[in-house]
Amino acid sequence: MRTDKASSLYGRRVLVAVSGSIAAVKTPLLVSALVKAGAEVCCLVTPSGAALVSPVALASLSRHRCYLEADQWNPTAPRPLHIELAEWAELTIVAPLSASSLARWSQGSADGLLASVLLATEGPVIAAPAMNTAMWRHPAVQRNWLQIQEFPKVVPLLPTSGLLACDRVGDGRMADPTMIQLAAESVFSRGPDAPVATCDWSGISLLVSAGPTQETIDAARFLSNRSSGRMGVLLAQAARFRGATVQLVHGPLDLPDAWLEGLQCTPVESAAQLSSALQLALPTSDVLVMAAAVADLRREAAFEEKMPKKQLQDVLSSGWTEVPDLLSNLTRQRRPGQLVLGFSALTGDDTHLLEKAESKRLEKGCDLMMVNPVDRDGQGFGDQPNGGWLLGEGWNRNLPVTTKLTLSHQLLDALFKLRDQAAALVDS
Repeated sequence: MRTDKASSLYGRRVLVAVSGSIAAVKTPLLVSALVKAGAEVCCLVTPSGAALVSPVALASLSRHRCYLEADQWNPTAPRPLHIELAEWAELTIVAPLSASSLARWSQGSADGLLASVLLATEGPVIAAPAMNTAMWRHPAVQRNWLQIQEFPKVVPLLPTSGLLACDRVGDGRMADPTMIQLAAESVFSRGPDAPVATCDWSGISLLVSAGPTQETIDAARFLSNRSSGRMGVLLAQAARFRGATVQLVHGPLDLPDAWLEGLQCTPVESAAQLSSALQLALPTSDVLVMAAAVADLRREAAFEEKMPKKQLQDVLSSGWTEVPDLLSNLTRQRRPGQLVLGFSALTGDDTHLLEKAESKRLEKGCDLMMVNPVDRDGQGFGDQPNGGWLLGEGWNRNLPVTTKLTLSHQLLDALFKLRDQAAALVDS
């Protein structure tokens, strides 16, 4: 089987636990994706889960045996199975997490193999609940859900809204397997010396812009750029996994739809729409990350009809105006204590590039600026990795080329450190 050695999941030991929800039929997709990413995967299925998804299928997809309730107590085993599994797993994923399994976990019950594993594990746990809307909204379930979020190293993935297996439309759908895989990659993307699955951004409101803007030329054409929006969206999700409340304002994106789950999204197209949305959200945000790639020019007046090809050259040569500097405008409007991280895509040799970048940072007034070269092979736009320099007052840090998810955590770490420094100055 092909594996992705660049993935942070490569070589990691992941335990996938399946409890009794019809969403269990999606879990094989998750197991297959984790294995393709290079993870070593074992599965555990509760009795109710085994009635919904085949343990044989999970064993085949994971390339390991699938553990059942009857396996917990084996007279030939030297150690209890739940201890072996809890110590083996570097990450545990409960997908789906049923109301019953949630209740046992929240109350510290060891009734069953999964319940025992969850009490014995000291590593991170991704919790992806799934159930009927009325069940999910029940006060007892909500109390239990809040309770497990107080446990260390828990990454909670809220269920989404949609058509459920019971024919009801509402909250209760398990997070998409693509989103669960992204959360798993995030756990291992913070580097060997960093804590995993910590909610250090809890209580912090983050406003992120992402993707390109589009400026209309005529009914068929627009001016834009090569940004896919991945850097901004991954940074938004990394912050959410670490406990932040995230508002995302984004242009047209080129990435999996599931990557937007859990974010407060405002889609826009033009720079004017982006500016309005950001100004509306700025007052309630603690940190602004301006990762959007804003088109530099716009038409003074767009054509309602498609222009004939023969007239297009004349149209493109006149009638344009510069788009206002959104980042500069926003930094002038921010309140004291708000932090701003800007992005700058530049070209050229290192010395010239850094000189331009520092001048740009000072001109725009942001606290930190991520400078990423876009003229170098193997990094930059789309699904390619990214790297560059992080500049600020007293900062000049080279960030080697890595995955955009890992880079996102590095930028969040820098912003968090800056917040701590600012708070220390206020206290003194």
